[in-house]
Amino acid sequence: MLSQEENQLLTKTGPGTPMGELFRRFWLPALIPNELTSDGAPVRLRIMNEDLVAFRDTDGRVGIIDAFCPHKLAPLFFGRNEEGGLRCVYHGWKYDVDGNCVEMANEPPEHRFQDKVRITVYPTEEWGGLIWIYMGPESLKPELPQFEWARVPETHRHLARWLQETNYAQGMEGEIDTSHISFLHGGLTPYLRDNPDKRPTRQGATRNLALVDGAPKLTLNRTDYGFVYGARRDTGEGDYYWRVTQWLLPMYSMIAGAQWPRGGRAWVPIDDENTSVFGYNYNPEAPLTDEQIELIESGRAFPPRVERGTHQLKDGYVIDHNLGVANKGNDFLIDREMQRTDNYTGIWGINEQDRGLQEGMGRTVNRSREHLGTADQATIAARRLLLRMAQELQEGIEPAIANQGDLYRVRSMDIVSPQGDFQKFLDVFSEEAKAKA
Repeated sequence: MLSQEENQLLTKTGPGTPMGELFRRFWLPALIPNELTSDGAPVRLRIMNEDLVAFRDTDGRVGIIDAFCPHKLAPLFFGRNEEGGLRCVYHGWKYDVDGNCVEMANEPPEHRFQDKVRITVYPTEEWGGLIWIYMGPESLKPELPQFEWARVPETHRHLARWLQETNYAQGMEGEIDTSHISFLHGGLTPYLRDNPDKRPTRQGATRNLALVDGAPKLTLNRTDYGFVYGARRDTGEGDYYWRVTQWLLPMYSMIAGAQWPRGGRAWVPIDDENTSVFGYNYNPEAPLTDEQIELIESGRAFPPRVERGTHQLKDGYVIDHNLGVANKGNDFLIDREMQRTDNYTGIWGINEQDRGLQEGMGRTVNRSREHLGTADQATIAARRLLLRMAQELQEGIEPAIANQGDLYRVRSMDIVSPQGDFQKFLDVFSEEAKAKA
């Protein structure tokens, strides 16, 4: 468990907070590119507790700027996206994607001072199927993380963004907790239970093996990018089913499992109580098939079933996001008869099962009340590493991984093997753990 002070340090990510400053040393996913169109409607964001709007100008360039015009603090969401900039409709001040005020329509020519006005703007990069934002010191702008899913052709991947109403750590910790799948996802979903042929396999591994043994043996190895850990389950036939998960700083996961294609998530703080989750599914060897895309977009696994809409945050600011069809307001559509006869939760969809439990804890769980065990060592390791690095940054030690983008070129694995020792397993399957793209 963490102390109350440590929990605050872990979960507070606003400007000037130790964890907030650590996250700002990295490029962070901000949007899916198709959320913006040239001269189209701006998108309201909150990232790392800062209110922003994103727009794509006439030439297709992306700008992410302060949500409010510096003149009278009018909301730029209602702005007119026109001819290379976003114009505030209150008094006609206009801003380009670089943050320059290029027009002051309500001021006579002799009194215009637009060259003295700049709006807060953050660097962006459109790469790997995402729009990225960097919110740290300009002089320390890092490399982009070279994830395999970002390097494959567009036809080989599917990316999505959705809202989770918890602190980032709550979802991230659930993601790297391998033992819960035997229970929370027990029975999978009715579709996958009733259609075993739709459960793709990789090197003979099947997800059923993860559901049989609820107490896997865990081994964790620290790496320069975070850690890799193996969950070993006994198949009962003289072999072991290994699920190998990658956790990469500051909040990325690459999750093993027989569900094809490969995948994982990024957990980007909106504020201290809400998270933008980015899901990546990809096949490094070939384009995604129609069947795979249908499986992804159905909501059976990740991403969940979503609808485009608006979400009002606690302080009244509104963001534009993809919102879960199953949510707290409808008890995640729990079906008690399904729970009794079909699956463990009575909730349809793997992500919806996760969100139901994680959001049900409250927006920020009181970690001082926890009683963690050996099954929680990945959670413990992630917390310790983030807290240590946040403290080191306060002492002037910059995170080296931020400028080592190639270290992100790793994979998760799920393999049936006679190797019972994790290090020997990694030695045998070292090439399988390396990204090829």
